[in-house]
Amino acid sequence: AQRSLSYVHSALDIGTWDLACQFNNTDHHTELNGTDRLIVRRGQAFTINLYLNSGSYQPGYSQLHITAETGPQPEEQYGTRAVLGLSDEIDDTRWSAAVSSPSGDTVCLSVCAAPDAPIGRYVLTLDGHIQFDFILLFNPWCPRDVVYMDCEEKLAEYVLAQDGIIFRGDVEYPVPLAWYFGQFEEGILDACLRILDMNPKHSRNPGKDCSGRRNVIYVTRVLSAMINSNDRDYGVLEGCWKDTFEGGVSPMSWRGSVQILRTWSSTSCLPVRYGQCWVFAAVACTVSRALGIPCRVVTNFYSAHDTNSNLVIERYLNEKGEIDSTHIWTLTSWMTRPDLPPGFDGWQASDPTPQEKSEGVFCCGPVPLRAIKEGELTFKYDAPFVFAEVNADLVHILKYNDGSTRKIVNEQKVGQKISTKSVGRDAREDITHLYKYPEGSVEERQVFEKANHQSKLHQQQAKPGLQITIKLSTGIRKGCDFDVFAIVTNNTEEDKKCRLVFASRAVSYNGVIGRECGFKDLLNVELAPGGERKVPLRLNYSQYCNNLTEDNLIRLGALLIDYSTKEAVMAMRDIVLDDPEIKIRILGEPKEKRKLAAELTLQNPLPETLQGCCFTIEGANLTGGSSITEKLESPIEPGQEAKVKIYFTPTQSGLCKLVVDFDSDKLGHVRGYKNVIIGK
Repeated sequence: AQRSLSYVHSALDIGTWDLACQFNNTDHHTELNGTDRLIVRRGQAFTINLYLNSGSYQPGYSQLHITAETGPQPEEQYGTRAVLGLSDEIDDTRWSAAVSSPSGDTVCLSVCAAPDAPIGRYVLTLDGHIQFDFILLFNPWCPRDVVYMDCEEKLAEYVLAQDGIIFRGDVEYPVPLAWYFGQFEEGILDACLRILDMNPKHSRNPGKDCSGRRNVIYVTRVLSAMINSNDRDYGVLEGCWKDTFEGGVSPMSWRGSVQILRTWSSTSCLPVRYGQCWVFAAVACTVSRALGIPCRVVTNFYSAHDTNSNLVIERYLNEKGEIDSTHIWTLTSWMTRPDLPPGFDGWQASDPTPQEKSEGVFCCGPVPLRAIKEGELTFKYDAPFVFAEVNADLVHILKYNDGSTRKIVNEQKVGQKISTKSVGRDAREDITHLYKYPEGSVEERQVFEKANHQSKLHQQQAKPGLQITIKLSTGIRKGCDFDVFAIVTNNTEEDKKCRLVFASRAVSYNGVIGRECGFKDLLNVELAPGGERKVPLRLNYSQYCNNLTEDNLIRLGALLIDYSTKEAVMAMRDIVLDDPEIKIRILGEPKEKRKLAAELTLQNPLPETLQGCCFTIEGANLTGGSSITEKLESPIEPGQEAKVKIYFTPTQSGLCKLVVDFDSDKLGHVRGYKNVIIGK
């Protein structure tokens, strides 16, 4: 009896071991990070092969003492240290270990991390003296993990896709911009884990911060704060919304997140200059996907920024018709919300662009989209701010030269065409319905009443006697002269004498107004009862060419003032000037590890010569995680073609996106992309 008792406590005489990285990483959907180290997901078993020096594994008798630790101060009570022995089988509800091989001198050990274990770098210790490292990530394939997503097609898009589409342009004309997320490229996962370690909460209390990493809500808020550097907290990106980008590069020059994250990590965590909304959102999406959080970038056209939390955005304009408005790029992440009442799981909005402080730092979210749709503004986090971005009432107030003011009738609505990339396709998916009920519906009114705010329906006025709309001519391209039209209508039964101000100004996507591109002020517009008049405004390239920002946006504003009543109506519209198309031809048979060439062509659409021209390409699994640039020797005359061949060697088979950028002095950055299927 004594002999068998001592035999029960016998330890395994382990000589060497194999972490089976190729098998484990593939099984855990992390093989794209490489297979030279162990990267696994929580709530799912991984396998380690132990080779014994002597003796053999005996089920029920052999013992193995295992600890798993993360962070600088691991403690069991905080979930950062787990102590376990061998069980008969794996229990995927908690940390557990079991042997899956028969008796012999090779032991196949299965280990499973708890589905709510903190993510991050771990040390696994066997019998107090054998140690090895691994990285643990969120697991959207595991039903017990709060980020679980029950759809392979969506997982392929929102976790595994290394490239995607972000929508820019205007509500009337959304423009797709290809983006290279690159979350599996070399060094990116390490940079993402470093972001967590550099956050101020970690330096204040490392043990508590590492413990907090079991909670995806906590991690999402940390990322929202750390992607921007506004709190001087070693954040990744510095924002710049000026016309010049001294000491850095234009946000339009970025084609992906990889270069940004590598630059941040290799320069002692100095903020990378410069980002704007879509860059902040795209980098946050890369980091979220790298850590295992399903994520997508969302564009909200005509977003509102409510600074005083009354859900009314008041915009003043003068008699020249000068005004502002914004688009904004946000992020939505997929998770359950056990901290909220039932029914608020799923997509959650957060925003890494620094706009307002939340709990003392520049971050925003996560808040459930359903809470926004239902007007539940007491729910965490930052619900009133996000609600206002998509729902606030927009009130325009005209300030006359004599100092008096009057509200203006204007049809513009906040929060339009909320857009993201479709699953498995490059098309735009309109997700406005996830954020709000249809404008003017009964549900919308009820939501506004719940939000303790007067319904938009109460504010709607009768159809005004005077109406104004803006129409565009066709073929509005950069380099052309073109006309835009204000169409004014008198719906009353009396003659009207009015003043028409028709203005156009360059504008950036976030509403910063630039210089004038064309202006008309007609003091005597006479309209008969039921009459209509079409007033053209000519926009000449010679006038707008030096005023445009890289967004290629011009804001048109038309203001009609009735002399007899002082009533005013207005219309506003943004136009996007089309860039020329980059023609992309792939030369050679696309196969992995076989050299290919991309033939790139762009015709100069401007009536002037382009200097300093270059093409740049990059793409996940295509260009080795870096960009490849080819400069043109000579300038490109008007109507001439810029043409280069750039060689690259794909590293993986499958569908890939080649992201292309053309830069020059007069055109700025022109973007294009081509989907390429790489064979084995």
